[in-house]
Amino acid sequence: MFKPLKNHLPLAKELGLLVGRLLLAAIFLHEGLSLISNFDSAAEGMLKIGVPIPALMATVVLQLGASLAIVLGFYTRLGAAGLSLFCVATALLFHNHVEIRNELLHFEKDLAIAGGMLVLMINGPGRWALAPGT
Repeated sequence: MFKPLKNHLPLAKELGLLVGRLLLAAIFLHEGLSLISNFDSAAEGMLKIGVPIPALMATVVLQLGASLAIVLGFYTRLGAAGLSLFCVATALLFHNHVEIRNELLHFEKDLAIAGGMLVLMINGPGRWALAPGT
């Protein structure tokens, strides 16, 4: 291996884990805050498709709690596991009309994010975290 690159691999790994954590968490943090700030209209829309208000509230708690855990590097593996399952459920329940191109794209994105969360769950948050082993 190219010697100068080999010397920087530990730093690159830690930086990659940090940036990856932030990128993966950003969508859930944004969506959770958006649901809170537009709760009435979100609840109305969810009720139309059969999602009860308690499930919407649980979704907000999961999105905000897990994304903050991932950003902070505190219970990262647990947060990543929860969001991975959430993404798979979202794909299967809400984006299952894969014959529609846009729905297929959302289905694939949900599964890709779930995969990223699984990688984060297995590798953990890295050293640059409040609790590096979690």
